[in-house]
Amino acid sequence: MKGLRVFLANLGRHTFVSPDSTPPLGILSLAAYLRSKLDVDLLLMDQRVENASVESVVQRAADFGADVVGLSLMTYYASMLGPVTQGLRAALPKAFQVLGGPHVSACQEAALMGNVADAAVSGEGEYALEQIIRAHQARADLTSIPGLLWRNGEGAIIGNPGAVPIIEDLDTLPFLAYDLLDIRKYRRVQSHAHMPPRRYLSFFSSRGCPCKCMYCHQVFGKRFRAQSPERVVAEIEHHTKAFGVNNIEFEDDIFNFDPKRVLGICDLIAKRNLKLRIYFGNGLRTDVLTEEGVEALVGAGLCFSAFALESGSPRMQQFMGKRLNIDKFLQGVRWATDRGVFAHGFAMLGFPTETEEDMKATLDVVLNSRLHTAAFFTVVPYPGTELYAYVAKHTPDKLKGFASDDLEFIRNRINLSEVPDEVLFRYQRTGFRRFYLNPSRIARIVRDYPNPCFLPYYLPMFTIRATKRLFA
Repeated sequence: MKGLRVFLANLGRHTFVSPDSTPPLGILSLAAYLRSKLDVDLLLMDQRVENASVESVVQRAADFGADVVGLSLMTYYASMLGPVTQGLRAALPKAFQVLGGPHVSACQEAALMGNVADAAVSGEGEYALEQIIRAHQARADLTSIPGLLWRNGEGAIIGNPGAVPIIEDLDTLPFLAYDLLDIRKYRRVQSHAHMPPRRYLSFFSSRGCPCKCMYCHQVFGKRFRAQSPERVVAEIEHHTKAFGVNNIEFEDDIFNFDPKRVLGICDLIAKRNLKLRIYFGNGLRTDVLTEEGVEALVGAGLCFSAFALESGSPRMQQFMGKRLNIDKFLQGVRWATDRGVFAHGFAMLGFPTETEEDMKATLDVVLNSRLHTAAFFTVVPYPGTELYAYVAKHTPDKLKGFASDDLEFIRNRINLSEVPDEVLFRYQRTGFRRFYLNPSRIARIVRDYPNPCFLPYYLPMFTIRATKRLFA
């Protein structure tokens, strides 16, 4: 397969209301896997961190002379697919275009509608993309690739039987292809962990989450698969030494599902004296944290973690499927902050059946917690989730006019709850104001934030969220 050129792009833009960017772990893993299996030339592009135009993506692929183009994206960037794929078709008429990432996992066959891509891979893409490239090179058909979505000669979308194969043993994956990415670009933008710009690298150490949260994605499935502590630390050590970086972010859905693995990772980091600063932008499952586990993580370098409450109402916890123990959540946050960890909280308001009493419970928990910072998000029903299916069945009118491919998704005006819009948004505004205008919390933020001089950067976002829907 010598000479085959593969262009992999992470689509997206960072905007005023969604300013963060993180290294695209999906295409970094795909690139590493492909070059371990095939003789290919690879070029990677992260449109989001560059804030590049659609034309720039097309031009980069055209200048490279790509034979295969892989495009990964979240659903709220799906509006780009038409222009990008059409531009690629005009510039590279013979190139095979493949879609992947969370958008395809969520939307399945619909991901191929409204664009001219040739195929789409739902779920993990390593094995499927390898087989697509082999078939393309051999001019073979695609019918033998399980779970693949593709267009036939008449343009009809075909779904192959079976499921896209997954990587069972994550230790067999090669290290992420960070050598194909300019990591200097990421120090100029805010990372997923909402920390000041700095040099850092991101990692996945596991895939899949057994929790049944109705609002969550299905990219990696519901079965937890994890790299061994030895494999995790070997990759961290390799890349941090190669790039001279000691800040690392984990993007796992549930990093601490296996407490023994967490202790093993922390022990090896300490033994190898890696001197890391560790961040969990996606958070830790807080009600399964132990004091021993928090001690070990802090000893390994933990300095920031998100903690996802979602709702302070026990009834809503049961309804949404998260079933978080709220008392243990508060205890876990306390253990972390008592040891100097900067704690950011996630809360969600506007679930189906949610009442004003439920919203009050959420505000009470967040306001009485030891969290340094918090966000009060509106519940959004993304395609492919149990939440979307529930709303489509029980209150379909609430989906009218809802655009899940909206670049400014945080501004979506949608209310799935039992209360009027003005009540929902008032609770979000009130929560923001009462949380952040607490003098003792302000003092703790200034004391514990790694770079207090950077805090004014967040004032415009605070203003937007503290005045949500007052002027629109």
